[in-house]
Amino acid sequence: MKNRNWTVTGVGAVALIGGVCLAVIYQGAAVAAGAELSSMLPFAAGLILALVGVVMVFSGLAPAHKKTSVHTMAMGALFAALCYVGFQYFRIDIPVGDSSTAFHLGNVFCVLAALLLGGVWGGMAGSVGMTIADLMIPVYVISAPKTFLLKLGIGLVTGLVAHGVFKLSRDKERKIPLVWATALSCTAGMAFNVVADPVVGYFYKMYILGVPQSAAQVWMNFNFLTTGVNAVVAIVVSTVLYLALRPALKRANLLPQV
Repeated sequence: MKNRNWTVTGVGAVALIGGVCLAVIYQGAAVAAGAELSSMLPFAAGLILALVGVVMVFSGLAPAHKKTSVHTMAMGALFAALCYVGFQYFRIDIPVGDSSTAFHLGNVFCVLAALLLGGVWGGMAGSVGMTIADLMIPVYVISAPKTFLLKLGIGLVTGLVAHGVFKLSRDKERKIPLVWATALSCTAGMAFNVVADPVVGYFYKMYILGVPQSAAQVWMNFNFLTTGVNAVVAIVVSTVLYLALRPALKRANLLPQV
């Protein structure tokens, strides 16, 4: 029990309760036809705050680990910025009714961060970077909570397979060639997203936003297409970038041992 961080747990619980209350207060106005940005932002912020609270509660209850280095935190912040740029400026929108889906490069840097820094940092980089991007674009504001959850999932799955299964950063412990370990780790993370993004989005739109089932189904069908294309691009590009960056980072003693 001494290894638990009760301060983080308490703050997380407050954030969870506050976020849920905020989301409930603004839900009616946010999901109404023709809802304004002034109503959608507090609703989305409430759901995101609740999700952050859940993460903090679990983080506080988890056994304490060694302190995170400044270098790792700096790289995490860099990748969050790259995730933001990858979605905000390298995006092709596909309008679907009142909503939208998109081809984009944000997932590339989420996966790359998980390969280099581990699943938690990769997931948080994707969550923070692409959630902020969503909040900056009116058509995506209402989807920001879903983005936070799913990008965290991409990072965690990629990191779990890369470092938990294949020991990607530990050459002496890795049992398969580096190229295969990298590509399979990227594939695992993006396979999660190909399934989770459309399915979670479908239920999110129906049961949280009150979208009719037929409209949610149309959006899900388009999202399967865009998510699949994004997955292929992310697997290829993040694998190439990791294999290109790894030797230089290792020579400079900047490759974290995850």
